[in-house]
Amino acid sequence: MTTFSLRKSESMAARILRGLLSSPKATIAAVICLILVFSAIFAPLIAPQNPYDLNEIDFFDAKLPPMSEGYSGMTYILGTDGQGRDMFSAMLYGLRTSLAVGVTSGLLAMLVGTALGLIAAYRGGFLDSFIMRFVDLMLGFPTILVALMVLVVFGQGVGKVILALVFVQWAYFARAVRATALVESGKEYAEAARCLGIPAWRIMGGHILPNCLPPLIVIGTIQVASAIAAEATLSFLGIGLPITQPSLGLLISNGYQVMLAGLYWMSVYPGLLLLVLVFSVNIVGDRLREILNPRLAQ
Repeated sequence: MTTFSLRKSESMAARILRGLLSSPKATIAAVICLILVFSAIFAPLIAPQNPYDLNEIDFFDAKLPPMSEGYSGMTYILGTDGQGRDMFSAMLYGLRTSLAVGVTSGLLAMLVGTALGLIAAYRGGFLDSFIMRFVDLMLGFPTILVALMVLVVFGQGVGKVILALVFVQWAYFARAVRATALVESGKEYAEAARCLGIPAWRIMGGHILPNCLPPLIVIGTIQVASAIAAEATLSFLGIGLPITQPSLGLLISNGYQVMLAGLYWMSVYPGLLLLVLVFSVNIVGDRLREILNPRLAQ
């Protein structure tokens, strides 16, 4: 069983890679995603300065346009903000935070939604009805509105933003996993496992869950992009991350306040980076949906 699952996962990975490479648009989007991820991981090594270290910031370099040379002799490729921070460095650190929040919340929402979806499908009855009615309730409200309510109660902070995003995202995973698990639990291999006396948790985790991976991969990719955009929106509104935590949403919000004064680069460049990031992740997720869905592939 382990060897079969390993071969199946290898064939799925090979199919995904082959499908991505067969589409020029998806290939470009995947390369952009990889570049942005590595840039975020190695931001302290790539960035010319730490924009949140007061010892490296010169206030006399504030509000310099792109390609300007500061009093310290440093050339600011994308200019500086109102505090004299290098915009290129601030965007790398903001990208790092935005990706961390998006990926972490997506993974946690996947774990919670997958567990509840499997339990609802396998147990059925009142528990299934209760979980799915709560899922319907969650999906009936706008994502940003629910996240706003959670943050109003708990306040600002990275952990609290992740908690709010998990709270609004897990229902998507639960509904998809339950639909797939209902089909799989009625098949012969699941019935045979039950007849052999295999515990329910092993049937759900070792037999049914691997067949739920294709929709989970697709939904997880799209929800990461959605979480990044939602975090940027919450931070732009001033109730997401605190001002001491760099994020693309905060950079856009700070630049938006002075855009009418002609200081466009403080808001436009972080906005373009956010647009490219979310757009690339969505393209990859859409391509994964085509690869892992046989009907769309045909």
